Amino acid sequence: MNQPVTLIRRPTLRLNPHDDVVIAARPIAAGARIDEEGIQCLDAIPAGHKLAVRALAKGKAVKRYNQIIGFATQDILAGQHVHTHNLGFEMFERDYAVGLDLRVLETPAEPATFMGYRRPDGRIATRNYIGVLSTVNCSASVSRYVAQHFTSELLREFPNVDGVVPITHSSGCGMDSNGAGIDVLQRTIAGYSRHMNFSGVVIIGLGCEANQMDALFQAQGLAEGTLLKPLVIQTSGGTRKTVEAGIDAVKSMLPAANLLRRERVPASHITIGLQCGGSDGYSGITANPALGAACDLLVAHGGTVILSETPEIYGAEHLLTRRAVSQQVADKLIRRIRWWETYTAKNEGSMDNNPSPGNKAGGLTTILEKSLGAVAKGGTSNLIDVYEYAEPVTAKGFVFMDTPGYDPVSATGQVAGGANLICFTTGRGSVYGCKPAPSIKLATNSALYERMPEDMDINCGPIIDGSVSVQEKGREIFELILRVAGGQSTKSEALGIGNDEFVPWQLGAVM
Repeated sequence: MNQPVTLIRRPTLRLNPHDDVVIAARPIAAGARIDEEGIQCLDAIPAGHKLAVRALAKGKAVKRYNQIIGFATQDILAGQHVHTHNLGFEMFERDYAVGLDLRVLETPAEPATFMGYRRPDGRIATRNYIGVLSTVNCSASVSRYVAQHFTSELLREFPNVDGVVPITHSSGCGMDSNGAGIDVLQRTIAGYSRHMNFSGVVIIGLGCEANQMDALFQAQGLAEGTLLKPLVIQTSGGTRKTVEAGIDAVKSMLPAANLLRRERVPASHITIGLQCGGSDGYSGITANPALGAACDLLVAHGGTVILSETPEIYGAEHLLTRRAVSQQVADKLIRRIRWWETYTAKNEGSMDNNPSPGNKAGGLTTILEKSLGAVAKGGTSNLIDVYEYAEPVTAKGFVFMDTPGYDPVSATGQVAGGANLICFTTGRGSVYGCKPAPSIKLATNSALYERMPEDMDINCGPIIDGSVSVQEKGREIFELILRVAGGQSTKSEALGIGNDEFVPWQLGAVM
């Protein structure tokens, strides 16, 4: 059977006239002539990797996107492969100018809409689940047993309910009952318990954990009601009786959840969490800027996009301060950067511990290079505000949330903050789902899309060969966002992925 072939017209991709490197659009053999650059390859260059276009002396800053991506650790000749063997990370001063790149987005002539669920309080959901949340790892099994009871057969009489989702995790005890660690965990659980994509939630605890149910409800202003039911195993009679009580609680919530019907609502009710995982050398060329173009469209329609993964914007944060609407917003971002520098140093690490081995195999060399591509996901809209992990996002427009770079932890914070949809770019391949929020996955290259067609929702690879523009692909992504928000299943949803991706950020010592 013939496999689809992607025709790449250009052997290399130049991102800026001032760049010291170009990117291989396909594998290039040693000795090949790159006529566009007037050089000959001295090394074999894998697809997505960098090729020097001029001689670079040891210690010289090397630029891609006309921004510093690292420093030459040895003399580099024009035509040589530039990667981990000759390019390294060093600290350097960035210009934190504020507001220089502010812009006004054009108001769309026709307002975009989608088919969403309107909650009684006016919030709009993209999905309609009931959640079963655990306060601690010790109640995770009981929580899963409750959710597993509600098979597709049992839910047939509730066609407007998308399912019953277990939200479990490995934390909740062996930690200080006071301080940042417990605050973050409780804020995250509360964010999920209030999430617009849940009609009702059952929260299950063990009883003796650090994350006490009463303290959780008091600290986060939660109140028991017909659609929020707390259960504690040690006071409910043990495992079997708690499972039975949890099943009864969900059953009582199903009729109200089933009353909801999708209706046409403005796109301004969409809040997207932006993620990239398994990035490669094409991420910052195809999927990330295309997603950024889609985000600019959503912001123009009044929606919200959340950029996160603070370690993965490191070295590019100065590009975000230039888009900050105020000095106060810029200072919030810079404080988080300084916190991460201290945090990694305290743990005897480096901000360059990221990229991962997979990122490097795909052509990324330093965190500086990875970050410059990662910020492209946020488009060009003004930076309206900066949030702590899992804080409720109340602003409309482009915002930043401080999270780790580890995708499940980062996306968990975004969903807790109110993201009702996730857009996830990947160059190496990711199978990430994210109940209760649907997860759209964008392939950076055609080879990945053709290799994992059941997991990838959109192929951004044609941008490489010039057959489609970034803006055209951005429009395609935006239109898919509207359809998915309105009920179309993503590839991860079709595969049933998303029950095990709740990973709150664990801060502090495990005791």
